[in-house]
Amino acid sequence: MAVAIRPAVPSDFAALLALNEESVHFLSPLDETRLSRLLAESSLCVVTSEGEGGAVDGFLLALREGVAYDSPNYRWFAARYPTFLYVDRIVIAAAAQGRGRGGALYTELFRVAREMAVPFVTAEFDVEPPNEGSRRLHGAFGFAEVGRQTLAAGKVVSLQQATP
Repeated sequence: MAVAIRPAVPSDFAALLALNEESVHFLSPLDETRLSRLLAESSLCVVTSEGEGGAVDGFLLALREGVAYDSPNYRWFAARYPTFLYVDRIVIAAAAQGRGRGGALYTELFRVAREMAVPFVTAEFDVEPPNEGSRRLHGAFGFAEVGRQTLAAGKVVSLQQATP
């Protein structure tokens, strides 16, 4: 069955929170209040499922420049790029990994970025501890490292940029 992609809706909140929690070791924690705030500031939040009407098994949330987001990674890009679309998180359920979800989400992201005439898509992934799946996905979409930073608790991220 084909991957279905659609905009996230409020009835998806429980699934988004569960997916985030499943991969929280790579992400920042998320509760319903923070998710609501991020969605209000986001330019794109889309979900994947197995066919139309299937259970949500992945999501991507992205923000444009100019929002009051407290993420140190978002702020790094905001200090250096006047115009960008920042991938705050892309999450695929463990059971759905390796089935094209990440690629489908990034294909949609790049389509939207071109529509918005955004010159750069930005993102980051963990290099310490390593997130190999994310490294491969970003590499497949032409992302290149433009910096690194160490976050609280010693996590090191690779700050990435791609042209849509």
